Amino acid sequence: MNYINVYLKEATEIIKLLDCNSIEKMVDILCGIRQKGGRLFFLGVGGGAGNATHAVNDFRKIAGIESYSPLDNVSELTARINDDGWEGAFVEWLKISRLNSNDGVFIFSVGGGNEKKGISVNLVRALQYASETGAKILGVVGRDGGYTAGVADSCVVIPTVNPASVTPHTEAFQA
Repeated sequence: MNYINVYLKEATEIIKLLDCNSIEKMVDILCGIRQKGGRLFFLGVGGGAGNATHAVNDFRKIAGIESYSPLDNVSELTARINDDGWEGAFVEWLKISRLNSNDGVFIFSVGGGNEKKGISVNLVRALQYASETGAKILGVVGRDGGYTAGVADSCVVIPTVNPASVTPHTEAFQA
């Protein structure tokens, strides 16, 4: 079987395994954020960063939710990385954005972050800050969901049907 057929077969398996209750809960939370006039802040690294910047467009234009991502301002992001370090850059951006309990932080990540292993610590720290402020935490992540799945109000964990394809499948389902 060629790669395309294998990929599509795996994608079909993933669709069948998705937790529809998590998706419905996420929709309810997003509707609540919109009704309160809250904002969404999208964070991701690697492919998740690209999905985060595109999500800003979709959620603003289609869903009517005020949305932002630090990844859309390269000058500010790199200044924060330089001054605050990579691990603290997202937290400091969320602070200056005045993240509050009406808002949501939405994570796109393959692993979901793991501070002990030093994986996506910038996302973990941002989520810790979001928890402190009472902001809603949402995520679409892969593997076991990592830190994101453990603290999220709603998190869709993309099932792993082939460990060799976890990244392309997770990032495709984020989009």
